[in-house]
Amino acid sequence: MSRAQVQGVVVARARVAEGIHRLTLKCPEVASSMRAGQFVNVRVRDDGWDPLLRRPFSVSRVDGDRIDLVFNVVGVGTKAMSSYEPGRSVDLLGPLGKPFAVDADFETALLVGGGLGVAPLPALTDELRRRGKSAITFLGARSRSQLYREHLFELHVATDDGSEGHHGTVVDLLSVYLGEHTVPSPMIFACGPTPMLRALGAFAKERSIPCELSLEGEMACGIGLCQGCPVERVGGAKRYALVCTEGPTFRAGEVIV
Repeated sequence: MSRAQVQGVVVARARVAEGIHRLTLKCPEVASSMRAGQFVNVRVRDDGWDPLLRRPFSVSRVDGDRIDLVFNVVGVGTKAMSSYEPGRSVDLLGPLGKPFAVDADFETALLVGGGLGVAPLPALTDELRRRGKSAITFLGARSRSQLYREHLFELHVATDDGSEGHHGTVVDLLSVYLGEHTVPSPMIFACGPTPMLRALGAFAKERSIPCELSLEGEMACGIGLCQGCPVERVGGAKRYALVCTEGPTFRAGEVIV
């Protein structure tokens, strides 16, 4: 898969949920080869050295020659991005990383997102639908106001405060659903905070359901040079994998989360 350093152009920006923003960029070079689960590394500022390092963002959706980035405002870089105006040029490196295994042997995809882990799920949904595979989506958030649900189908929701859907964790919601429904040949695809991924990996192992996890890491370069995003492997001759090049998607049980 090709990757390049390119200039995207801001087409639109919007606040799509509490604390969550979406930036739409015209970037045909990335959009043409992007696969669900991959990411781009963004040079957040072009007028100085702060922040110095690039920031990784999952590509949330591809629409023609445009890509969507969905993110929380958590620091200087994302605060700057939340105020980008249409027409602004944005320096991108991508597409990067290993995509989700949408061609694996399964019939029903169970998509699980926790918080901003929803970000890559719209692109994954689109790719699954193009391949004629069904997808059921489970989202978890602290409250209803923090749910981002655009371009998702057959959606089930869990909130920590009970303001919408299941009152509890998204892993508990998935467990309840599978206890009440027969799902043919499932495979879990998940992105979210580490405790959720850890619980989901244990749940999938207990149920003997194939499961792929999208991990986060301190991916300053995005191409494996800085060695800043190691994750420990389970067995094998090589003790660590790099999230940016060997991930961000890993089979549950292959690495320690």
